[in-house]
Amino acid sequence: MNIDELEEKLKSADQMQILSAYNRADDDTKKELMNQVERIDFSQVADLYETTKHEVNFNNDVIEAIPYIDKDKLSEEEYSKYLKLGEDEIKAGRYSVVTMAGGQGTRLGHTGPKGTFDIGLDSHKSIFEILIDSLKADSEKYGVTIQWYIMTSKENNADTVAFFEKNNYFGYDKNAIMFFEQGKLPMVDEAGKILINEKGIIKEASDGHGGIFESMKKNGVTDDMNKKGIKWAFVGPVDNVLVKMVDPILLGIMIDQNVPAGGKSTVKANPAEKVGVFCKRNGKPGVVEYTEISKEMAERVDENGELVFGESHINCNMFSVKAIEEVANKKLPYHIAHKKASYIDENGNLVVPEKPNAYKFESFIFDAFDMLDDMAILRVKREEEFAPVKNAEGTDSPETARKLYEDYFKK
Repeated sequence: MNIDELEEKLKSADQMQILSAYNRADDDTKKELMNQVERIDFSQVADLYETTKHEVNFNNDVIEAIPYIDKDKLSEEEYSKYLKLGEDEIKAGRYSVVTMAGGQGTRLGHTGPKGTFDIGLDSHKSIFEILIDSLKADSEKYGVTIQWYIMTSKENNADTVAFFEKNNYFGYDKNAIMFFEQGKLPMVDEAGKILINEKGIIKEASDGHGGIFESMKKNGVTDDMNKKGIKWAFVGPVDNVLVKMVDPILLGIMIDQNVPAGGKSTVKANPAEKVGVFCKRNGKPGVVEYTEISKEMAERVDENGELVFGESHINCNMFSVKAIEEVANKKLPYHIAHKKASYIDENGNLVVPEKPNAYKFESFIFDAFDMLDDMAILRVKREEEFAPVKNAEGTDSPETARKLYEDYFKK
């Protein structure tokens, strides 16, 4: 792209403030800005901005309970059946793990990728090392090196790769680890104008964990899976130190039910807990956010006294590679977040807003569920599989995660 093509593209998109930034920039910044303009789909950005003018209405959706299997209540015969089905696939090398690790540890007071954070164990292991210990144990158990795909971000990719290299991949086969970057979308102001950040380039934000499907396709991850004969992928976030990434039971249930996806749930702590829960939405599997259901629905119980909408989505999901490819070829809906965002104005001045002034667009992984015919839900125990590290203190903090982790391994 040359300067004339740049100007024409920005003029037709009514985003000439970007040209002003280009004219102010040094040569290196001009090059990066040019690359951004070249790859950004401005018609998509315009369409996304239009969605900010319309309120989403869930009133016509039919939301029902979704069937699930309680892992703790499986009979010995059922457990053995699912275990064998799942283990046979893992031993055959048809199973992989995908970890979403694009975030920084800023909220934890940590400088660097969240996966490099030390939660305070006596061993001082980072989250990445905790996860890799689990993968090493499972690889040894099943006699196969399990392929690990790690989704980073533009901000933390170099630091993440350097961390693994510095630590010699923690003894894992580096050829069985592939890093790839998540997608990004421009942030726009309330008039639909794309913002310029403090570095003089387009201000972008991650496109949400739902963007993982498209990122896997764009970065050759699904091609790599197909080349290696991989049929299944567990997809989960980096910040759950009790995550069971290799789970033959969930996989076995999916195979037995002949469904392309599965998800793990834990029982809601109470009806008012602010979590999304699995459901059937208009006959398809999905997740209903706590903001979408009434108090009556949240408190509704079945004949056994259990919450009808009580299966919390803990973002531990499993997909067939075929399902990942199908979702990647479609467009997930984007959700709008109204945020405070600093930016550089057309005169080159830094503007720091005191109230929300910009829109960020992101998709969620559970938006893929209703693109599938059905999925399996496996209820697991929170204290055995869910110890997230999200906040510096209080709920879901290093302290609570560390206690759950230590209690589990003592048991």
